[in-house]
Amino acid sequence: MNTGHRHHVTDPKDRVPLDQKIAYGLGMATPIAFGNALAQLTNLIFNIGLGINPILLGIAQMLPRFWDAISDPLAGYLSDNTRTRWGRRRPYVLFGGLATGVCFGAIWHVSPTLGPWGTLLFYLGTTLLFYTAVTVYTVPLQALGFEMTRDYHERTRLFAFGSFIGNVFAILTPWMYWMAKREAVFPDEITGMKFVGSGVGILIMGMAVFCGMRCKERYYAELERQPHLKFWESLKAVMQSRTFLRLLACIFLVTAGYSFVNGFANYIIIYYVFAGEKSAASTVMGINGTAWAIAALVAVFPMAWWSRRHGKPSTIRLAVILMMAGNLLKVVCYNPALPMLTLIPTVLISAGMLMLYTMGPAMVADVCNEDELVNGVRREGCFSSMYSWWLKFAGSSALLVAGALLVATRFNHAVAVQTGFTLFWLRTYEIALPTLLCAGGLVFMIRYPLTEDRAYENKRLLDERRQAAENPTGDETP
Repeated sequence: MNTGHRHHVTDPKDRVPLDQKIAYGLGMATPIAFGNALAQLTNLIFNIGLGINPILLGIAQMLPRFWDAISDPLAGYLSDNTRTRWGRRRPYVLFGGLATGVCFGAIWHVSPTLGPWGTLLFYLGTTLLFYTAVTVYTVPLQALGFEMTRDYHERTRLFAFGSFIGNVFAILTPWMYWMAKREAVFPDEITGMKFVGSGVGILIMGMAVFCGMRCKERYYAELERQPHLKFWESLKAVMQSRTFLRLLACIFLVTAGYSFVNGFANYIIIYYVFAGEKSAASTVMGINGTAWAIAALVAVFPMAWWSRRHGKPSTIRLAVILMMAGNLLKVVCYNPALPMLTLIPTVLISAGMLMLYTMGPAMVADVCNEDELVNGVRREGCFSSMYSWWLKFAGSSALLVAGALLVATRFNHAVAVQTGFTLFWLRTYEIALPTLLCAGGLVFMIRYPLTEDRAYENKRLLDERRQAAENPTGDETP
């Protein structure tokens, strides 16, 4: 059947070497796997394990995002204007990655003797340092991915590599809580997470070093001549891009929807499906987490096929529909008699999220070309920072709502058996809110303007402009 979509073939000169794709994928493992692990483990360790009030914990999770409002744009601006013998991005990837690993390990070294307020302040301080390090690392890393190739489809392949390898490591992250809960090894999950978190921190550092050493900034010599960009002028240009704002609005709403009920699935599995039996629940949570990662790995391949055949905007729409379907199926899949039914929505939502968060950066890279065509400069760092910050803000601001919603359900961490009221509203919020906001996000992707044909036309015009700049007389090179 003719879909009306014309497929363009990637020029060999625009392809990224395999070793660099692998290195970039290892670098992306931290934001994909371990950054998300922190959000999931926070409630399990600090609320269920240490009894910190969920509203206060939500505030502590949200506050670093106010700092992100400064640090993210600053990181993007600085990396856009950095000029070193190693390029614009790689120094930040290397040193930011090392700091990220150290800070991740430090978060879990909390002393039970600190008391509720001391524990809360410790969590706030260490996560503030962690998220600052993540910003220094991931904003330039994502911008590096934007500029490793200028081809529409090769960008999809590069970010698909990042998603695939990142989700290989994501297979391990759901089992972090399971490992910390092994009573034969550790006296409790608090002690266990100190060792597990430290090991993950070392792994983060190793992958960051490899990524920073292997990935190349192919067009740095050309961009080195670009004048330094002004901070506010660059941010204004980014936020005036209507194409960027439509993409951002879609992903922002979806992210907020799932963040509103952050961690609720774990509460439901523990207290509804398993009636408070944490050990048995942790096994099913681990299986679900592994299924999540495997589904994401498998989804890379149909995503790449669909994107080549139907384009990136259509792939985003498919992703959101899959997530909505998975969420609605939870009505029947949260079943105490058949706990493994939870795998069905897990697989669908995982596949949808993989597609959404892989296509998002690949499409922002195309917007960078459009911006260069209009304004004559490359500012991948600023686009990366604003994209990252708005998604972080969606997640963190919703965490405060999540804490309030959890309190509204009358959840009591001190008892193993929750009331019927609590269990009903946990499920209602966890199913309804993401579904509604996904529907809202889907609206913004209807008739998305930056199609494959338009992206390749932008690339052609930019190539002609660069050739004219290199040979202003128009003479043919012998």
